[in-house]
Amino acid sequence: MKANIKAISYYLPEAVLSNDLINQEFPEWEIEKISSKTGINSRHISADNEFSSDMAVKAAEKLFAEHNIDRSTIDYLLFCTQSPDYFLPTTACIIQDKLGLNTSIGALDFNLGCSGFVYGLSLAKGLIAGEMAKNILLITAETYSKFIHPKDKSNKTIFGDAAAATLITAEKGFCSIGNFIFGTDGRGAENLIVKQGGMRFPVSSENEDIVDEFGNVRNDKNLYMNGAEIFNFTGEFVPKLIFSILEKSNLTKEDIDLFIFHQANKYMLNHLRKKIKIPEEKFFIAMEGCGNTVSSTIPIALYEAQKQRRLTASKNLILAGFGVGYSWAACNLII
Repeated sequence: MKANIKAISYYLPEAVLSNDLINQEFPEWEIEKISSKTGINSRHISADNEFSSDMAVKAAEKLFAEHNIDRSTIDYLLFCTQSPDYFLPTTACIIQDKLGLNTSIGALDFNLGCSGFVYGLSLAKGLIAGEMAKNILLITAETYSKFIHPKDKSNKTIFGDAAAATLITAEKGFCSIGNFIFGTDGRGAENLIVKQGGMRFPVSSENEDIVDEFGNVRNDKNLYMNGAEIFNFTGEFVPKLIFSILEKSNLTKEDIDLFIFHQANKYMLNHLRKKIKIPEEKFFIAMEGCGNTVSSTIPIALYEAQKQRRLTASKNLILAGFGVGYSWAACNLII
């Protein structure tokens, strides 16, 4: 039984952090420098009382309204987040209740970041292939801004908050989901991490701020990213990932009409594009107005590609997610 993507919608919080505002706070961080290096002009920031479940619900409600979807047909909910409302209960259960979905559905959280959307597609395809569900609501939502130290200009520049809702169904959609390749290397775990907050390192009131060589301030309850190591990781593993999914799908680069990668930052994406030798016209970037929204970057980019009619002349697409974990995954879509 085929699994198809039928519809996507996304939600961005109301508050906007522009490059101009970042420059006002950090005058040494020039607006043009931020834009040219990251490809980001602004990012949306969740309100103090706005959390992942709130954004997930708003994204799902947009999906239902924009695409005339009957919520009573949803029979499974997958929720990808690394910033859940609580340790327990499962945030997916809260979302089920807030959306008024049937109590007969399955619902679960899974904790993945930049590769999460592709992993979610694989879970949805498996549920459909196993005839356990027919209409799966896959939601990605992150509030990474709540992990970032106010004086950490580097991470504030890159990350934005967002949620995306995708309907995967056994019925006809705008594309079908093909093959998958996965990868994991936990040796890189400490290069992108929020160290405190779990059971191993509970949040402490005795945190000492650390200032790095670039003037970024953070402590162990904040998001830490070793940008150089993350860059090296992507340069080593992402090209292999792309060639592996092409081989598994019996495709060549020339067969692919559009590549959509996790929208990390413009500099990294262009480096990967050149390394893999992907023509610029076949490489889609959509992060200028929202930044790196972690697990929501790929569905947002896919939505924008469809909106810009980049999919109408396409036949084969490649999606690739990679980052925190380390975790990576790719799949091919057939229009």
